Amino acid sequence: MTTAIQVDHISKGFTTGKEKVSAVKDVTFTVGKGELFGLVGPDGAGKTTLFRILTTLLLADSGSASVDGFDVVKDVQSIRKRVGYMPGKFSLYPDLTVAENLAFFATLFNTSLKENYDLVRAIYHQIEPFEKRKAGALSGGMKQKLALSCALIHRPSVLFLDEPTTGVDAVSRKEFWELLRGLQAAGISILVSTPYMDEASLCDRVALMQEGKIMDINSPQGITANFTKPLYAIRSRNMYELMRALQQHEAVESCYPFGQQHHVVFKDDRLRPDDIRTLVTPLAGDGLEVERIQPTIEDSFMDLMHQ
Repeated sequence: MTTAIQVDHISKGFTTGKEKVSAVKDVTFTVGKGELFGLVGPDGAGKTTLFRILTTLLLADSGSASVDGFDVVKDVQSIRKRVGYMPGKFSLYPDLTVAENLAFFATLFNTSLKENYDLVRAIYHQIEPFEKRKAGALSGGMKQKLALSCALIHRPSVLFLDEPTTGVDAVSRKEFWELLRGLQAAGISILVSTPYMDEASLCDRVALMQEGKIMDINSPQGITANFTKPLYAIRSRNMYELMRALQQHEAVESCYPFGQQHHVVFKDDRLRPDDIRTLVTPLAGDGLEVERIQPTIEDSFMDLMHQ
């Protein structure tokens, strides 16, 4: 697999007053050509800083990186001609219409919507009925599709999407990821960042990031396969008191809320469900439910954070 993005020991810090904050800490990874690669982590993990370095908007303090074979410091103009970038915050012109925004960005790259219509057809046909509407008046999902169309208007070889589905409804999120698979099939390499752990499973490979560091890189299946400890979902009628009691119990390695349950790992992995029920019953009160479950990527993320 040839390389679309190469990142070698990139670090970046910022000075705020008298304090220096390290946003990205010695990050290394590669993205193959035609791959859909995800950077997954919460706000403040360093994803946006890394995106800005790779799209030539920010200089790293140390390390090196290349996009499509071009160095992010030495070959700025070559990279900007080859990449599409959709920042997390809607950054198009709200006072221009849908059609005017597209025409403007096409002009910047000396192209036109007509010339590259086959690439954006699946996306643009959904917003075409609103082409005379000002961008600022679009819904969140429609703004997202317009921004993606503008990022693709010059037929980039590498696409950077920084938290593209944040604040978008569940239906639009699903549609967006279906569009990404279509773009991948067209040969575009995609690097997408997201704080949503469920979206990690839609990538070919993911890097889990926290506090500027990469904790693990693997396929979604590989990441969950590395979670080898028995995991239990536990609930009762008094969930808050149950969580506090479990987190303070000497037999518990980790406990955190997960929807309507608490996901719990015990220090002794030889415990059976009946043993756990006996152990937890004095803590739980009424309505105790205990179930052995398979880990998700979010469980793997939480486990890596505690290592």
